[in-house]
Amino acid sequence: MNNMTAPHVALVAITKHGLARALALLAQLPEAHLVVTEKFAPAIPPALPNPVNILSGALSGHMADLFSNYDQLVLFISLGAVVRLMAPHLKSKDEDPGVVVIDDAARYVIPVLSGHVGGANAFALHLAELLGAEVVLTTASDVGKTIPVDILGRELGWQVEAPKINITRVSAHVVNGEPIAFVQEAGSRQWWTRPTPLPSNIHLFDEFEKVDLSSFKAVLWVTRREISASVWEQLKERLVAYRPPLE
Repeated sequence: MNNMTAPHVALVAITKHGLARALALLAQLPEAHLVVTEKFAPAIPPALPNPVNILSGALSGHMADLFSNYDQLVLFISLGAVVRLMAPHLKSKDEDPGVVVIDDAARYVIPVLSGHVGGANAFALHLAELLGAEVVLTTASDVGKTIPVDILGRELGWQVEAPKINITRVSAHVVNGEPIAFVQEAGSRQWWTRPTPLPSNIHLFDEFEKVDLSSFKAVLWVTRREISASVWEQLKERLVAYRPPLE
């Protein structure tokens, strides 16, 4: 799941105003599904080209299926209600779909779950652009306009290689502004896509051997080299590697 190249999207509305906003957005998302409760089925235009899923009973009884069947859930429901609806179904950021909340006035677009790995942040930015709305990002790397360690280079086909604890620890060092060595020996150089300059705590190198490891809290290493067990041990919880595709 969580395939951002062709996300399986559901727009979920359970209020009159939410349905109106969802219908307007569906015109710009021809492959998205509309999900509504039975109460609002008569308000759906008969010529709507999008697939429609009409739910019987309460939305809470259908959340498990929605979590399983969609990559991105866009809910025109209050944030608090969405948190309660999601809670029993959360597994991990590697499995959960992206979840985005939009208020009934379509003024704010808020990625709530799986912002990075699940693609909710990127999809929320897209939705905000379509709606002329404001996106509300709370993930530290986005707020601080720095490197998102867990998904860096994803759009370039890079595969992250590191234990989860390394990704957690290194992400903390990055967002806390501590010195980071970024070593790039392979892959596209077009990995920094933010409009802001690269943060000053990120130091660039073209070879791993040029890095004084004692001077940096962590190393981000883009390479096709085999990384020995001794290097992983030497940089225990301080190394994240990225494997770019052959060009």
